[in-house]
Amino acid sequence: MNEASEPAMTAKGGFGAVRSLDYVIVLCDDLDEMRRFYVDLFCFQVEQDVPDRMVFLRVGALFLGLRRRGRGYDGPSIAAASASVQISFRVPPADVDTAYQTLLDKGVEIIEGPTNQDWCHRTLFFRDPEGNIVEVFADIHPRETLPSPSGVHLLVPQ
Repeated sequence: MNEASEPAMTAKGGFGAVRSLDYVIVLCDDLDEMRRFYVDLFCFQVEQDVPDRMVFLRVGALFLGLRRRGRGYDGPSIAAASASVQISFRVPPADVDTAYQTLLDKGVEIIEGPTNQDWCHRTLFFRDPEGNIVEVFADIHPRETLPSPSGVHLLVPQ
């Protein structure tokens, strides 16, 4: 084999070395309220708690961090009619409806009730106390998707 036909041996470094997402931090104005919401609703285990600054919650193999807004680069709080992040949590299919009932019982604002989407997810959307969008979803069989595809998340061209 000549040099031109040999596969290039390149090492990925820096950003090319990233192999997983470890944690996500949501900036909060009211850390105590956000902590109560996620711990009480989802029963997430508190992994680390730095009072009045941040809390890390265990979510499977990842962490959801809640940090009090206050660093100079955090920027202002978001407007109530907006969201700065959407957080999605996967559950078994029957648990989307169970979660919906729990939210109704707790008086949580629902954005969109349980819906079978055409991208093979059953979804439920609501807001956390800071206005962020939270999704609970389950994988479903294609036969359970919308009868008229929306065109969103198409896997194959039509």
